[in-house]
This record gives sequence, structure tokens and C-alpha cells, in this order.
Amino acid sequence: MPFGDGFLEITSSLTDGQIPGNRFPAWVAAAALFLGLLLALTFIRRTLVKRYRVAAEHSATPWDDLLLALVQHTRTSFIVVVALFFAAVPLTLPEKTQTLLQRITVIALLVQSGFWCSTVLTARLETYRRARLGTDPAGVTTLNAIGVITRIALWTVVLLLSLDNLGVDITALIAGLGIGGIAVALAVQNILGDLLASLSIVLDKPFQLGDFLIVDDHLGSVEHIGLKTTRLRSLSGEQLVFANADLLNSRIRNYGRMFERRVVFTVGVTYQTPRDRLRQIPELLRTAVEAQQPVRFDRAHFKEYGEFSLNFETVYYILTPDYNRYMDIQQAINFGIHESFDRAGIAFAYPTRTVFLHPASMTNDPSPRSNHAV
Repeated sequence: MPFGDGFLEITSSLTDGQIPGNRFPAWVAAAALFLGLLLALTFIRRTLVKRYRVAAEHSATPWDDLLLALVQHTRTSFIVVVALFFAAVPLTLPEKTQTLLQRITVIALLVQSGFWCSTVLTARLETYRRARLGTDPAGVTTLNAIGVITRIALWTVVLLLSLDNLGVDITALIAGLGIGGIAVALAVQNILGDLLASLSIVLDKPFQLGDFLIVDDHLGSVEHIGLKTTRLRSLSGEQLVFANADLLNSRIRNYGRMFERRVVFTVGVTYQTPRDRLRQIPELLRTAVEAQQPVRFDRAHFKEYGEFSLNFETVYYILTPDYNRYMDIQQAINFGIHESFDRAGIAFAYPTRTVFLHPASMTNDPSPRSNHAV
């Protein structure tokens, strides 16, 4: 039936001086019941608010805060409608009026349920925000945006159910929304792709704020993770902006997840170094590395005969990802090697080239000259 038929029927009956279907004492009793329920429910709400507020102030758990928020967001209009519905039960009302009252009560319940669900969602997001704001502010921002989208979806469902309760055929409306949603999704698919990629970053956490990343030829520290883009601060100072979807499709090297750093370095000595001193070099390298902390020595070997030097390769691990700490340790190792080589009389190699001339060249002999690297 049309929404206002029941209301018009009541007002027209009262205008004619009639009280439809009930005696005057019945209406007085209904009015008294309505006022009694209204006052009782209002009193209960106020009592619960005071009780849960005190409990929330003295409790560290979020449940008292949640119950307080639920009671506070119980609308007065909902209490009025509930009191009106139960007060009308003893009355004999016209069918249209009774149907209208039932529909109003259902709509009020749907709207109030929407407020309750929205309150629960807001409370959970607030709990997450407080716990993660200091460590993951970008994730908090993203989930807040997702919370807004969730609330929009919630109230859309409440609206559709309310329209259906009023007798509106929502089938065509839902079909139109579906077609419109597909059209919008196609139009903004890049934005939606970045939004979903942002959600993936928040949930899967391939990196977080402060991590040092290498993405293809670009490198920098993560400065901001947004709904559409992620921003890095490069070593040279400029800001690098990546679309979230493109970033997740790239090969990312995350140095922020490095638990220890593997270091390989090579030291070259001259070819004139005696063999007995060559045998001492691996132990000297080991001693220089193990003198530092926190490190784990792996190996030191005579690796190869180089173009102008005898090369020794050393491998060790620094048990911290801090790059500055790595440079301090490597510097101390280099000083230690220099000192120990100096005491042992071992000379470092540097690029040299020795030219050997054939004696025949002094007599204009055209025989070929030899040129060797030593």
C-alpha cells in the first residue's frame, strides 16, 4: 500500500471525532503504556551509559568501551518507535495502519542495526589504529579508507532493505547498480587495481615504512604507503613515486628485512712475497675479522693469480643489517689488515707493468718484442 494511506486514515478518523476500533480507556491505556515504555527504556539507556562509562575508565580491555559506544548510539527515535509499537499491540487498528506501523518499526530496527554495526566497525578500527599508529601509520590510513568503503556498503544494504520493506521493487534497482558498478569498475580499473594492491601491501606486508628497497634500477627508503601510490626517498634526495600495482608487479629487493649482511672482499699482495708469508695471510685475515663484533668469520683463501697481484678472498657476516655499522666494521678490519701486514713485512700490490725488451732489438733485429704483465 502507499506509505501515507494508514496515516491519512487515522487523521481523517480523528477529524470526524471517531476513535477507530477502540474505546477511549483503551487509548488512554495505550498512551500510558507508551509513556511508561519510553521512560523505562530511556532510563535503562542512561543507567547503562553511566555503568559502562565507569567500567571503561577502570578497565584496560576494549569491550567496555565497545558496549558503551553501542548504548550511546542507540537512538532516541528508535526507542520511541519501539515504545509506540508495543503500546499499539493491545489496540485494534485498521489493517493498513497496523501494516504501516510494522513497516516503520522494521525500518527503525534496520537503521538502528546499521548504527550498531557502524559503531562496532569504528571501534575495531580505532583499536587497530592505537596499536599500529606508531609502527605502521600507512596501514592505518589504508584500513581507515577501507572502513569508509565498508560503511558505505553497510548503509547501502540498509537502504535497499528499507525500500524493500516499503514495498518498492528493488530487483531492477539492484540490477541497475550492478551494471553501473561494472561500468564504473571498468572506468577506474587502474585506480581499483592500485587500491587492491594497497590492501595487499597492508595485509601481506612485503615491506613497511623505513625499509630500504631496490626496485629495478631505483632504490630508496619507503617514506609513504598510500591508497594509490608508494613513495620512496632516494639516496640522492629526490622522491620516487610508484603506483602500488606496478610496484607489486616488480622484483623488489628489501634490505629492511636483512637479518645479517654477507661481506666479501679481496686483498692483493705482490708476486715477490715469499711463500712462507703467503701461508700466513689467511690467518692474519681471520684475526683481523674476528677482532670485530658482531661478526661471524666464514673463510679466507688464496683465491687466484691476478694480473699484477696474488689475490686472497675473505668472507664474513655482520650480524646486523645496519649499513653504517657495516662500514665501521669494514674500516676497522682494513686498518687491522694494514697493521698486521706491516708487521709481517707483506707488501700490498698495486697495478704495475714490466716491459721486457729482447736483446736483438738493440741491433735493429725485427724479431717481435714481448710485453708481459707482472
